[in-house]
Amino acid sequence: AARETVAIEAAATALQRSLANALDSFSRAARHGGVPTALRQRIVRASGQVAAQRETLARATAALDRALDGLLPREAAVYTASGTAALATQSGSVRA
Repeated sequence: AARETVAIEAAATALQRSLANALDSFSRAARHGGVPTALRQRIVRASGQVAAQRETLARATAALDRALDGLLPREAAVYTASGTAALATQSGSVRA
C-alpha cells in the first residue's frame, strides 16, 4: 500500500507539471494565432473525461463514507445534568 501511495503522489506531481506546461504552451499559442481547432477539440474531450472521472470519484468517496459510517459509528455525545456535552460511555453500538 505504501508503494502505491508513492506512485500516486509521483503521478499527481507529473500531472501537475504537465498541466502547467500545457497552460504555458496554450498561452503562447493564443498570443501567436490561437490554438488549432483539432487541438481545441482534444482539450474539450479531455476536459469532459476529467469531469466524468471527478464525478465518479466523488460518488465513490460518498459511498465509502456511508459504508464507513455504518461500520464505524461516530461517538455519540450526550448532555449531562449541568448541560455540558460528554461522550456516551455506552451508546449501544459496537466499537472497534
